[in-house]
Amino acid sequence: HRALAANPKLWEVLDLHEMKKAGERLISALSLARYRHLKVVNLEFAQDIEDRHFLRLKETGAILLEELEFLNLNACQKISDTGIGAATSLCPNLRALSIYWIVGLTDASIEHVVKNCKQIIDLNMSGCKNISDRGIQLVADNYQGLQKLDITRCIKLTDDALQKVLEKCSALESLNMYALSSFTDKAYTKIGYLGNLTFLDLCGAQPEPN
Repeated sequence: HRALAANPKLWEVLDLHEMKKAGERLISALSLARYRHLKVVNLEFAQDIEDRHFLRLKETGAILLEELEFLNLNACQKISDTGIGAATSLCPNLRALSIYWIVGLTDASIEHVVKNCKQIIDLNMSGCKNISDRGIQLVADNYQGLQKLDITRCIKLTDDALQKVLEKCSALESLNMYALSSFTDKAYTKIGYLGNLTFLDLCGAQPEPN
């Protein structure tokens, strides 16, 4: 047990996806010194994870996941903008964040992300239907080195916001705009700015006439 606990490489990933009582499990794990060098936390479809769990971690003041690179909160429906604020405050060096299908999130979540995490290069906002142009413009203004972006079913976005992303985030390698019909050819033509693009998903994205 001592040998295993002393090997930091064994404790770089905390995978609680689809688990019950994930919030309490997360708090218990992060109370252990061996998890202080985490690089990945996966809470995808985890049950019983709520704002209060991240708020409790933040309020202790003793936990800062400085080495965490990827946080997966996909479909954690009990997480609100408040929870996103608390969660991202714990991991200032985060490089990838996935908040797929947390439908209650708003632009306030993106405000928290850009304030707390300056090094994001991979952002999945798929299904976040309440994020608007304001949120995506914050992404464009703060993450010009962004490499992967998923805005599937972000139905409040307009041409203006997409054009700003395509102009400012010219390092994008992967862009997913599945099932979006709110954009016109005026915005789509700006995809030509993305010289590094290797993946593009426009399935179901029927452009509206100008």
